[in-house]
Amino acid sequence: MIHSLFLVNSSGDIFLEKHWKSVVSRSVCDYFFEAQERASEPENVPPVIPTPHHYLISVLRHRIYFVAVIQSEVPPLFVIEFLHRVVDTFQDYFGVCTEAAIKDNVVVVYELLEEMLDNGFPLATESNILKELIKPPTILRTVVNTITGSTNVGEQLPTGQLSVVPWRRTGVKYTNNEAYFDVVEEIDAIIDKSGSTITAEIQGVIDACVKLTGMPDLTLSFMNPRLLDDVSFHPCVRFKRWEAERILSFIPPDGNFRLLSYHVSSQNLVAIPVYVKHNITFREGSSQGRFELTLGPKQTMGKGVEAVLVSSQLPRGVLNTNLNPTQGTYTFDPVTKLLSWDVGKINPQKLPSLKGSMSLQAGASKPDENPTINIQFKIQQSALSGLKVNRLDMYGEKYKPFKGIKYMTKAGKFQVRT
Repeated sequence: MIHSLFLVNSSGDIFLEKHWKSVVSRSVCDYFFEAQERASEPENVPPVIPTPHHYLISVLRHRIYFVAVIQSEVPPLFVIEFLHRVVDTFQDYFGVCTEAAIKDNVVVVYELLEEMLDNGFPLATESNILKELIKPPTILRTVVNTITGSTNVGEQLPTGQLSVVPWRRTGVKYTNNEAYFDVVEEIDAIIDKSGSTITAEIQGVIDACVKLTGMPDLTLSFMNPRLLDDVSFHPCVRFKRWEAERILSFIPPDGNFRLLSYHVSSQNLVAIPVYVKHNITFREGSSQGRFELTLGPKQTMGKGVEAVLVSSQLPRGVLNTNLNPTQGTYTFDPVTKLLSWDVGKINPQKLPSLKGSMSLQAGASKPDENPTINIQFKIQQSALSGLKVNRLDMYGEKYKPFKGIKYMTKAGKFQVRT
């Protein structure tokens, strides 16, 4: 299955490697670096790269490439899912999954990878089991380990490993019993020059933070479960109950976990939350161009659009810009030709706009195509698909937990063509 794992940073350096079956030379990553050079964007590197003797399967998370080396043919999604689980585990243990955090906790990283894969096959990937096997690093534990020469590896086997619910450890106790659920939706859309939607889809997740005593059994129901398409569940969800009644029934893991992810691809269900009025013109033979951009909220159900960031890759012929924003600040990099406008929160009474001129190279021909505009934004307390949680019930325990549900919509790849 997985022979080796290489971690590659944004500079293209391999800063960590782990081998299970046999040592695979670093030179196998040359095929990956070649594909990386050909890709226009870091995330456009092909996830599966065949080489004469191996397959390289990679994911990009937090500006780090996790590259697995496979010798025999396996389902690629199986390996990709495992790599995502590795990243999530590092994030759970260290708070962040960055190059610095991995280097600072390199001993724990190797201990985790040793437990997560056995002879190249996934073994323990549940956070609860791993935390009983290998204790998360703390400053005090690190100091003690340095002085005594001991490790973070526990002395007893985890209790959850042998139970029917391996994702939950036994004997969990809390003074405050809480269950929080975050419904987060990301909208990917392409809007054409006239403002019509070419494509729009929503990728959604429900993230949970459950801190409940004992072995609670939860049910979560939705107002409109038929909206959900292409649903992927955490192993704790009873799939037959979902198929029959469209109700999520599960014994939750302890702590943070992703309950489910879903997809809404039906165009009529995806409301576009912002509109853009634009006028970007270049005249033939002129050394000046015009740039006008106005943003406004649309179909946001009364919720404010905030953390708005507009970026656009201007043509090579643009030397500089002279623009006036009515709100926020803008920057233009004359080398990369990237224009960024940090808008902040949109006020519907006074719409933000960015207007002015662009200086072009003298004698340069008119650009072949107008630039595209990329927009980032967030809408708090709103799920764009209209998904709503109806109720959350708990069985099997006598106490009353505190329950909370939060909604958020944010932009994924939101592009407006001009």
